[in-house]
Amino acid sequence: MAYDIKTWRARIAERTDVSTQIVHLTREREGAAVAKVLFEIIESGRLKGSSSASGFICGNRPAVCFQDAPLVSICQNVYYEQKYRQSNPNAKNRYRAVGLAFSKPYASRKGARPVIYDKTSEAKQYLPPDQWWRIVNFDLGNDESFIDWTHEREWRAPGDFEFDLAEATLLFVNESTYRSFEKLCKTKGRDYLERAKGVVVMNNLLY
Repeated sequence: MAYDIKTWRARIAERTDVSTQIVHLTREREGAAVAKVLFEIIESGRLKGSSSASGFICGNRPAVCFQDAPLVSICQNVYYEQKYRQSNPNAKNRYRAVGLAFSKPYASRKGARPVIYDKTSEAKQYLPPDQWWRIVNFDLGNDESFIDWTHEREWRAPGDFEFDLAEATLLFVNESTYRSFEKLCKTKGRDYLERAKGVVVMNNLLY
């Protein structure tokens, strides 16, 4: 049964484990601090899709990844990843608490969809190849080798995700990262902080 967006928001407002937004997180690149990486993303007006070579995407279509979780839960995911890397120094730095949040209706109208969690080999049997970008491997069959990313409640958008900055909430891990971004905006003569839908400093949600 369909219902209007006001009812949808009211339902979610009664839940602490559900959000009206999805979040894309980024991280440092070689030679570029994370504030600069976010600045360059906003300069381009798009999130670049990952491929099977650069990410965990099935098939030939690149896709942009998002998490569907409240911001506090996003912080908890990132904090766990941070602690895991401290215990496992060779583990990949997947993301930091820096990125962009978009409303689900906005992202959905631009092609973003919830992923399908299943064994990759089985999902490929019931999905056409042009939908394989939605597959995220899921396998709890071996207690010594779990594959489970359902805590991210991932969404993906095929190809690159072009966005209007007025629809984006900017996320910064801490005040230092925010100030670095603010300085970049002033140096480059950009009004991104004013044009964005909102700004959140993430560590204030946990500490």
